[in-house]
Amino acid sequence: MVMTNAQLTQIMQSSVAPCVLISGAGLLLLVLAGRLARPIDRVRHLCDLVKKHPGPEGESYRQQIDIFYKRCHLLRNSVATNVICLSAIATVILLLFLSNLFNVSLITPITVCFIVGVLALILSLLFFLNDLFMTLKSLEIEIRDSCN
Repeated sequence: MVMTNAQLTQIMQSSVAPCVLISGAGLLLLVLAGRLARPIDRVRHLCDLVKKHPGPEGESYRQQIDIFYKRCHLLRNSVATNVICLSAIATVILLLFLSNLFNVSLITPITVCFIVGVLALILSLLFFLNDLFMTLKSLEIEIRDSCN
């Protein structure tokens, strides 16, 4: 099979279209990775404060540590599902390219990978949203303790 430059260009264009989704998910991954560093640092700092303030006076620190630790889990889950999204969409691009290149129908695997990618992105965003709510819980504890 001899392919022209125009045919190859058309194949490449149809295979690269999902890159917009990859770009958006990649930016979200960048935000999530940066966001994950913050509660990790705060947990380390609060653990030092608990050591310095044992007993009841360190209770608010322990409450905050619990919240930050839960946030770390949420953010880890958000990052993991985001990576699943990116992997699924990259697979869509590969399958589209191969489908066009070899003139084979790969509609079912392409559809499944695309659906998995979008569902993983939705899950990632839900974990991220849950993290935002937990951030406010931690802030409430800090405000309560500083105003008393």
